[in-house]
Formats: sequence, C-alpha cells, structure tokens
Amino acid sequence: MSDRNKGIVLLLLSAAGFALMAMFVKLSGDIPTLQKSLFRNGVSMIIALGFVIYHKERLFGKRENQKYLMLRSALGMTGVLLNFYAIDHLVLSDADMLNKMSPFITIILAAIFLKEYVMRFQVVAVIIAFLGTLFIIKPVFSLDTVPYVAGILSAVFAGGAYTVLRVLGNKEQFYTVVFYFSTFSTVILLPFVIFFYEPMTAQQWIYLLAAGMSATVGQFGITIAYKFAPAKEISIFFYSTVVYSGIISILLFGQIPDFWSILGYLAIFGASFYMFLRNNRDLKETGDIKK
Repeated sequence: MSDRNKGIVLLLLSAAGFALMAMFVKLSGDIPTLQKSLFRNGVSMIIALGFVIYHKERLFGKRENQKYLMLRSALGMTGVLLNFYAIDHLVLSDADMLNKMSPFITIILAAIFLKEYVMRFQVVAVIIAFLGTLFIIKPVFSLDTVPYVAGILSAVFAGGAYTVLRVLGNKEQFYTVVFYFSTFSTVILLPFVIFFYEPMTAQQWIYLLAAGMSATVGQFGITIAYKFAPAKEISIFFYSTVVYSGIISILLFGQIPDFWSILGYLAIFGASFYMFLRNNRDLKETGDIKK
C-alpha cells in the first residue's frame, strides 16, 4: 500500500473514531460537559502515557517547546468543551459539520499569525464554507442559536490548536503532544468535576470510557495519517465523519437534518472538495504529490 493510501485509510479510521466519540457522548445523557470532557481526556492521557513510556520520550516535551505545547493544549481543551456542548444540544451531524470548519479557520489563522500565503482559490473556498454554516445555523436572535455558536467556536479553537501544531511541526512526537494536551486538560478540569460531580449509572460510565477510547483512536489516527501524506492531499477523506454521524443521527437518535442543514453540508463539503482538487492539481504539476 502506498503512503498516500495508508494516510487515507488512517484518516477514515480517525473519522470513524471521532464519530463514535460523539455518539457515546450523546448517549451518556444529561451529564455536565466538563465531566464528559474529563473522561475523554483522561482515557487519552493513560493511553498516550503508554506510548511515551514505551518509546522512552520526555513526558512533557522539550523546554523550548513548552509555550507552544501549553497554548495548543489550552486551545484544544476549549474546543473540545464547546464541541461537546454542541453535540449535546444539536442534531449530531449539525454539530459535527460545524466543527469541520476548523480547516478553513486554520487557513485564516495561519495567514494572520504565521504569514502563510493564501491563494485565491482558498479565499473562495473559505467564503463558500462560511456561507454553508449560515444554512446550518439559520441565524435568529434567540437562545436557540447558542449551541450553533458553540459549534462554530469549537472549530475556531480547534483551528487555533492546529495552527500551533504547524509551529511545532516535527519538534515533538505525536504521542508526547497528545499526552501533554490530555494531561493539561485533565488537571484543569478535575477540580471542577469533583466540585460539581453528577452521579452516573454503570451504563453512563461505559459510554464515557468508550468515548475516551474512540477519541484516542481518532486523535492518533489523524496525527499518524498526516505523517504519511500532507493534509492538502488527503484531508477531504476526514469529512467521512459527517456521513457516519448522519447515519448515527438517523438510526440511533431519530434526528433528521432539515433541508437547509443538508444544503449547508453540501456547501462546506463542496468547498473542501474544491480545495482538495486544486491542491492535488498543483502538486501534480510540480511533481511533489506522493505515490
């Protein structure tokens, strides 16, 4: 199997992991978002710790990378909390698609903070994607809009985290970054969860532990996938998570997206697919695309 195909398979696996995470989070019911997030990060922390110890890496990375690791963790934790809130209050596929705005947010943030050059087709794609979010949100001035705003903000913070990861590059191993992020989130959230703890049934424990394991599969999958092939070559396949979430929404929760939401999905996916085609065309012309 070529490196590119390995990356695609891992990205499809990652998308399934995140879709299952969202499903288990929603199934766990009326539990505080902080409590759900603690389980998601606590399980990831334990699994990532095993990788760090096995490979005999530093637990918390190199000294010179601390400010980037901490910033990535703070942004990522906020993004997870907002995403979980959106999952709890929206149709699952709506919450998932709003979170999938993060690649477009990353383009904007990378241009502002990393001075990366933005091409005309990327600007067009970003505009189309943002118009797509308006179809999903159907903005009105009421409290019903709050979960949608949370969904968009989850993408903003995720995009910020991915932008910091670009700065880190290969300076740290992926399992070190995951362990740092998960430990940071666990330490921050634990006091609040202890103070506001809501008792859970055995079934809820199982759901949240499963959410944590699924999230770890998703996080490791996407990180390793981009080591086999650049994001611009394969990132489109990560949108398969919306298909998974849509099927789960209909079959498990009886939630059917309305016409405008579906139109929004098509706009966002279309913008991403457009960027994917343009990136691959440019790579083929320069001879840089991986076989």
